[in-house]
Amino acid sequence: MAVDFDAQPPNNYYANLVRNLKVAVVPYFTLDTGHQLIQVPVAYSSWGTLNKEANNALIVCHALTGSSDIQDWWKPLLGPGKAFDPTRFFVICFNLLGSPYGSASPLTLYPLTGKPYGPAFPQTTFRDDVRIQKMVLDALGVRQVAAVVGGSMGGQLTLEWPLCTPPGYVKTIIPIATSAFQGAWGISWNESQIRCVQADAQFQGGNYDPHPEGQPIQGLGAARMIGMLTYRSYTSFEARFSRRRVDSRLSSKSAALPEQTPPTPPASDAGDDIPEGTELKTTGSTATVALSLPSYTAQSYLQYQADKFLGRFDANCYVHLLRKMDTHDITRDRTSATVPLTEAQPEVEALAHILSKCLTPALVVSIDSDMLFPPEQQVLLAAYLPDATLVKLQSSDGHDGFLLELETMDGLIRSFLLKHIPAAFAAAPILITQEECQEENSLNSVFGEMDSHFQ
Repeated sequence: MAVDFDAQPPNNYYANLVRNLKVAVVPYFTLDTGHQLIQVPVAYSSWGTLNKEANNALIVCHALTGSSDIQDWWKPLLGPGKAFDPTRFFVICFNLLGSPYGSASPLTLYPLTGKPYGPAFPQTTFRDDVRIQKMVLDALGVRQVAAVVGGSMGGQLTLEWPLCTPPGYVKTIIPIATSAFQGAWGISWNESQIRCVQADAQFQGGNYDPHPEGQPIQGLGAARMIGMLTYRSYTSFEARFSRRRVDSRLSSKSAALPEQTPPTPPASDAGDDIPEGTELKTTGSTATVALSLPSYTAQSYLQYQADKFLGRFDANCYVHLLRKMDTHDITRDRTSATVPLTEAQPEVEALAHILSKCLTPALVVSIDSDMLFPPEQQVLLAAYLPDATLVKLQSSDGHDGFLLELETMDGLIRSFLLKHIPAAFAAAPILITQEECQEENSLNSVFGEMDSHFQ
């Protein structure tokens, strides 16, 4: 099947936020559900060059609301001498199906109608992502993947890579703060967020105008606030905010914010400093911010994150990805009646059976304060993967520790790759472009948590 690499980036507000986005178009693709997509865009970003042996590809899998631009949300891990070294690896990050940043999603124009799919976009799975991403890698000439790395939702995708591809195709995996299946806890948090979005009258069953000003801003903003609580910890919130209040000088003001039409992401989010404790309403072409006090800095932080999110994510895509996470179960359709399972722990026994076949060396990273994907989920993974190393990261930041404990994450991943892929480091470095060598000192992030506003 011929993959088209000459396609133009999609005419999509959100995809335009991603720097240096590349798009491959797959002529047709059949999903796990049986639905067939045609002219399927697969967006990605890449750094470095494929070597002569075509075996130095390093796949980074983004988290729920991340993009393919690793330079935005994991920049300190990307660069010469870093974990994701473009002088050693062909580093590539794909935008997942269903996400708003360029790959097929509810925002994609259905070729037969010329209109966005919207809520009619069929449900996808992580196995769909692996299969279609491998088609693109095959077309790029990749023969073997040196490593697949991902945290949270990206970790769930990471676990599917060696299970969905021929033995030996993936040399190593690094699943971080993730699980072998989405349990009742994660499903419940996701459902709470979905209900917030759906309860907003502006959602209109998913048939809203797919631009920031047309989004169900109250519901999507509330969903983001819920999500942020699961990403952090009690300790981090108390230490960071306690009972501190927002500056009382904001008590009697209101402001009008102009409609945003950015073709590219801002260099800094400092200008997006919307005072917290506010309610965002749209009126014509402007967004009016009405302030109300008393307001605590913890509320301010959540409102800031909601406002920032409303400018960069689509509600249908958010609902799609949350439901996609709920489908995650590496044992699904992989056990047969011939596998003896007891009534006591059938899920665990099925998991042990499936993971016993995955001989790929694995670095499993756990975060001690993670409430969303508790450490026992990574302990379970490491117990049944035949060649796994479990590392417990000490962090008070909760689930987002893997996005914030940057120096530690860089060292862990790089040490693991040095041990298991020594040939990549023994070879002469590959020349890269000046842009790929540039260091960025800004802590501001469009898609991630490196945001100086609340540091």
